[in-house]
Amino acid sequence: MRKLTCMIIDDEPLAVKLMESFVEKTPTLELAGAYTDSIEALARLKENPVDLLFLDIQMPDMDGLELSKIVTEPTRVIFTTAFREYALEGFEVNALDFLLKPIRFSKFSQAVEKAVRWFELNEQPKQSTEQQLSYVFLKIDGELRRVELDSIQYISGMKDYMLFFIEGQQRPLTVHITMKSVEDMLPSERFMRVNRSFIVALDKIRSIDKNMCLYIDNEVIRVTDSYRDIFNEYLSKLQG
Repeated sequence: MRKLTCMIIDDEPLAVKLMESFVEKTPTLELAGAYTDSIEALARLKENPVDLLFLDIQMPDMDGLELSKIVTEPTRVIFTTAFREYALEGFEVNALDFLLKPIRFSKFSQAVEKAVRWFELNEQPKQSTEQQLSYVFLKIDGELRRVELDSIQYISGMKDYMLFFIEGQQRPLTVHITMKSVEDMLPSERFMRVNRSFIVALDKIRSIDKNMCLYIDNEVIRVTDSYRDIFNEYLSKLQG
């Protein structure tokens, strides 16, 4: 695993110094910068993105929650704050973890290990169908949960969330993730986007009617015009 580049943003100089000392003791991290000014840090991030951002929530000018919504992928956020009540908001913006001040090195190390695992999973090269992993990890309620690909029937988008419909489960798994990230995560040989809001597991389609409606379990999902060509290409390959 390569080193993760990281940046520290906190308006308290002592807090910055502490985090810098933690990074120095962590062989999987490489410090790209430390800032007490959130606006200055954001400008630097736009020029030189990092893998991991240790971000204080309560700051003047722009607080950490606001800044995290501007930061683009692949940068991931670990929030730092003295106020436990911000934890839920932190996870709602898809943070990897949440560190409560005063931060102990043991907790810091655990958060970094979680980040390392996340990058390892998401940077795995696309493999052939035979070699692909049979599962994905989804972040649900602040924890990474293993989900078998064979169990996924379809995925639908709902604002900033994606709903994973799983065989044998009445309720879908709700994940704070983008449609693009889901498309990149799943093997294209097995899953296909068929309209603006749905990705389907191709082996779960039990019938297709003349209007290009797909029947999966009790759901009817229509292939819209923008996606018909690629879906018809898939059907042609099946028919030889």
